Amino acid sequence: MKDFDAVVFDMDGVIFDSERATMDCWIEIADRYGLEDIKTPYYACIGVNSIRTREIMMEAYGEDFPYDKYAKEASKLYHERYDGGRLPIKPGVKELLAYLKDSGKKIALASSTKKEKVVAQLRDAGILDYFDEIVTGDMVSKSKPAPDIFLLACEKIDTIPERAYAIEDSFNGIRAAYTGKLRPIMVPDILPADDEMREKAEVILEDLNKVVSYLFPSSAPI
Repeated sequence: MKDFDAVVFDMDGVIFDSERATMDCWIEIADRYGLEDIKTPYYACIGVNSIRTREIMMEAYGEDFPYDKYAKEASKLYHERYDGGRLPIKPGVKELLAYLKDSGKKIALASSTKKEKVVAQLRDAGILDYFDEIVTGDMVSKSKPAPDIFLLACEKIDTIPERAYAIEDSFNGIRAAYTGKLRPIMVPDILPADDEMREKAEVILEDLNKVVSYLFPSSAPI
């Protein structure tokens, strides 16, 4: 077994297949209003908080872009489709959480999403109680790729960053974990790893079942 004290999870794209779900909603809005090339700014928004997301979209489409209107419609679509436990959970999530809990490791969440939404989605999936602490984008002033959210998570679980793994799917998340001196594990979701990610991540794994094998090689039958 690897020598570590804690794991800090991102949520969207790591625990839930929510990045793809959100993108599908934005694609539908883009088709409805004739927005071109929605995927490019959307990819830039992966891993950042709502304030930075708005800035990126305004930069892409101009000062007159009715972002708040479109975001509200995309959010409505998302909640209609995925609330109430319908959001797809990633393979290996429950197995990894169980291994960590049974091994006495601390477990935290560091998500750029707002806390109310994070708690609701974890509760609906039946995994909220695995987490010792939850830190969200509205609890820090700087969004990923700044390390603030990971550092606050480590502080709350009383763990030094160097003794904690961070599991992330996004480039901004890996950058944040790396800058904060956590041990980044990348599990790519929408965007594949590039040379920068291969340099900054301790390892790149295809799914959370592989993370189980990586962290608990003698215990995981996967």
